[in-house]
Amino acid sequence: MTTTRIGLIGAGGVAARHARVLSGLPGVTVSGVTDVVPEAAERLAGQHGGRAYATVDDLLADRPDAVYVCVPPFAHGDAERAVLAAGLPMFVEKPIAINHGIASELAAQIETGKVLTAVGHHWRYLPVVERAREVLAGRPVRLLTGSWLDKVPPVAWWPIGGRSGGPVVEQAAHVLDLARHLAGEVDEVFAYGNGTPPPVDGADVDGATTAVLRFASGAVGTLAATCVLGWKQRAGLEVYADGLALALTETELVIRDGDRAETVTCDPVDGHVAVDRAFVRAVRGEDDDIRVPYAEALRTHELALAVAQSAAEGRAVTPGVVRA
Repeated sequence: MTTTRIGLIGAGGVAARHARVLSGLPGVTVSGVTDVVPEAAERLAGQHGGRAYATVDDLLADRPDAVYVCVPPFAHGDAERAVLAAGLPMFVEKPIAINHGIASELAAQIETGKVLTAVGHHWRYLPVVERAREVLAGRPVRLLTGSWLDKVPPVAWWPIGGRSGGPVVEQAAHVLDLARHLAGEVDEVFAYGNGTPPPVDGADVDGATTAVLRFASGAVGTLAATCVLGWKQRAGLEVYADGLALALTETELVIRDGDRAETVTCDPVDGHVAVDRAFVRAVRGEDDDIRVPYAEALRTHELALAVAQSAAEGRAVTPGVVRA
């Protein structure tokens, strides 16, 4: 098997997770890492036998087979443009931007260049999500209730809206993506933020957000998100159809179908491994199981932005419709 060489743009925690998974896949090597913090790039590259590069251009000049873009939300744009200009397959970690302009620009370039892409919505690869899809087949969803009840992650940019996009865009987007995956597109959202940031120095994002979603299918849903806890309380989605209730998290699916109850469990690592394996296999031309290419991730991003915009402006918002 020819070795597949992967370059990493970014050397933070998410990049380190991808590096661990990729290094464990047969015939895959992390060939290079670049980061705005050179010491971080050197450390991560050294852990996986790769080389640290001073710039994105230097990494791309070494012609890896594919590139992972694992940068903070506010840093998306230039890295992706460089990878696209080089014509390389690209995996982008979510959120794909902090706004709609950069994300839609990149989506257009990807479509024009027919570039192979994937985005890190790894929940779609979880066995419990696949089982939920099987159970829901042919049974229209009526109601969804999603939640992401958590703490502020320990990175300085996260509680600053202009750097992270806010908790819904950066964090609860996983739940919104899952809602789209199971119930289809959302026509309209109306959201409220509490106007009080979490108790962290410099924070300016809402500490709590709630939203109502109206789906094109006629289903309705809610989202509750908070970052004021000191622990992760819950992240998941409840789905209701006629005579059926599903409670889904990253580790468990509870099914109640009439008098029958079933619990299915999985390791969240399964999703992390599967999303990287699928991308590598697609790069090699061995398979086509990329479940969230960039264009699909853009639709989830537009939904998350709509929730954030509605909370900020106090009005109903249609996802993907950008007001001048």
